[in-house]
Amino acid sequence: MHRWSDRFRVGTARGRSIVAAVVEPRSARCSRGGGRGSSRLPQRWCGGDYTATFRTHRRSLEKAGLGERAAELTRQAVEIAMRVRDEERPDALVLGSVAPLEDCYRPDLVPDEETCMREHTELMEHLVAAGVDLILIETMNQLGEARAAVQAARRVAPGKWMISFCTSSDGPPGVLLSGEELAPLLSQLGDARAVGVNCVAANAIVDQVGLLREALPETPILAYGNTGHADEDGNWISSDAIHPDDYVAHVTSWIEAGASIVGGCCGTTPQHIRAVTRNLFC
Repeated sequence: MHRWSDRFRVGTARGRSIVAAVVEPRSARCSRGGGRGSSRLPQRWCGGDYTATFRTHRRSLEKAGLGERAAELTRQAVEIAMRVRDEERPDALVLGSVAPLEDCYRPDLVPDEETCMREHTELMEHLVAAGVDLILIETMNQLGEARAAVQAARRVAPGKWMISFCTSSDGPPGVLLSGEELAPLLSQLGDARAVGVNCVAANAIVDQVGLLREALPETPILAYGNTGHADEDGNWISSDAIHPDDYVAHVTSWIEAGASIVGGCCGTTPQHIRAVTRNLFC
C-alpha cells in the first residue's frame, strides 16, 4: 500500500478552516476486499482530493454579489483540486463537496424540499461538468434537505455519490441536528457509494459509526470529525481543540467500529491528518 500525500485541500465554511482527506487503512477495508462494505468502492480508492466547493452554491455566492459566477467558481475549485491530485497522487479521486444551502448548524433555516432539490441539482451539474469523480453530499442536518440532495444526486450523478450527516453530539446516536431520527432515510440509501457522519465532535462519532455500520452492513462508512466548537455567533472556537495524537486515537476507534473512510472536518489541521496517516496508514 501507499502513503497518501501530506498535502491537503483547505476550504472554508462559516469562516473557519476545514481540512478533508480520504485515506486507505492498513486493514485495507477501503479498496482491497478486506473488510465490511469494501466491494462498493473502486479498486483505486486509496486517496482522495476534496474540492473547495462547500460554499459555491449560487445562494451562497449571491450574498457576496457573485451568484452569476457559480458555475465558473465551482469549475475553478475543481480544476485546482484536479491539478494538485495530478501532481501528488494521480490515482486519487476528486470529490465534489455539496453542503447545506444554509448554515450547517441551523436546520431551522433549511428551505423547502423543492428549493433544495433545484439548487442542489444546479451545483451538482456544475461539479459533474467540471469533472469530479464523485459527489460528496456532506453535513446534512435535516431530513428534507438530505432527501432532496439524494434525489438530485441520483438524477445528476447516478451511482457516483455519497452522503454524510451532521448528527447531534449529545444524546443517542442517529439523531440529526434538526432532532429528526436518521433511521427512516438510511433504509433508502442502498445505492450510495458511502454513508457517514461529519462536522460532529470527534469523541461523539464512534457511536454514530456503529449505528451506520449496523444499518448498512454492505456500504462503506465514512467519518470525519471536528476539534473545537462553534459559538453562538457561528465563530469557530479552538479552545478545546484535540491534539493530533489524541485525534488519532479517536480515528482508530471509528475504524474499529466499522468506518473505512476517515478524515478531518472543522478545526482539524494538516498536522491532524499527517498524524492519522503516519500512525494508521502506510
